[in-house]
Amino acid sequence: MELSKVTLEIFSKLEQKWLHHCEGKKTRVLTIDGGGTTGIVACAALVHLEDQIHDKTGDSNARIADFFDIVVGTGIGALLAAMLVADDGSGRPLFSARDAAKFVAESQAKLFRVKKLCGFRQRMRFSGRSMDTVLQAAFRRDDGKVLTLKDTCKPLLVPCFDLNSSAPFVFSRADASESPSFDFELWKVIRATSATPSMFKPYKLSSSDGKISCLAMDGGLVMNNPTAAAVTHVLHNKRDFPSVTGVDDLLVLSIGNGPLSSPSRMKLSRSGDCSTAAVVGIVLDGVSETVDQILGNAFCWNPNDYVRVQANGVAERAEEVLAERAVESLPFGGKRLLTESNGQRIGGFVQRLVASGRSSLPPSPCKETAVSPLVNGR
Repeated sequence: MELSKVTLEIFSKLEQKWLHHCEGKKTRVLTIDGGGTTGIVACAALVHLEDQIHDKTGDSNARIADFFDIVVGTGIGALLAAMLVADDGSGRPLFSARDAAKFVAESQAKLFRVKKLCGFRQRMRFSGRSMDTVLQAAFRRDDGKVLTLKDTCKPLLVPCFDLNSSAPFVFSRADASESPSFDFELWKVIRATSATPSMFKPYKLSSSDGKISCLAMDGGLVMNNPTAAAVTHVLHNKRDFPSVTGVDDLLVLSIGNGPLSSPSRMKLSRSGDCSTAAVVGIVLDGVSETVDQILGNAFCWNPNDYVRVQANGVAERAEEVLAERAVESLPFGGKRLLTESNGQRIGGFVQRLVASGRSSLPPSPCKETAVSPLVNGR
């Protein structure tokens, strides 16, 4: 009984010390939208984000993962998110933002290799085998280790839609750390969230122990903008985020990937119908914009704690994305055009990140590397 009391006192003091360490420091959340195959908007924003971190810290080795507590992505946004937090074996990110953007640009033709299906009506599909090869190479370390959800230096969240359960399925490092039944190979997770209907067949994958399987379709169908899922996860994951009690404790950067539906594509035909492609684009854009509106309402009392970066035109170069004037959702509907550009808005956000210091989130307690052996019994 005495030992139990001593143990309780020790853990109480450790908890108080941890909460004191986190006091006044917001949990930093980075989310990256899905949509499209180029990732021009997201890549430009991420490279600029990390460059600004270098400039404001004076440390050219600093990485985005050093200043965020969780990274979340859908579709091509999930690929970028996973690359930013994949562990190189020493607790450091395997890719810098510039490396990740370069990889996406150079691998785009292989990631989305077109194959034509012959038949009464020809339609275009992408080669799943070609994408598999590229993703396997990206998430295999030089020592041959195939990375899984547990092998990330910061928590990762990736959504898809599971046809087996007819419901969203969210891959997370938190679940993977709890049980091998929720630990999946990283390349398969990205493959799952990228399985866009009509472009790829649904993708079947199983957990490390084979107990959980998923027949996945594109996460963009339900969470193209995964920010709401990210905020909900952080609010309810008390193991990794014990000091978070509400949105007042969060600092969120949400990066879009450009609108999928241009005004010309949304025009009705002479018969008054919308094309299937236009409807899909409208749905994905609608999901993203709805989430942005909801988050704008949630953060209406502290709007500077939620920043959304999104291209409004058809940007073809990084410079165009960063130079565009930023847009902000207003509480209870509507948007306003800001005087600052997307690049300036990212710079202002980084100023706050650097001012509050590097992320203090410890590794997951379930990771093998999270607990060091005691030295001399102390």
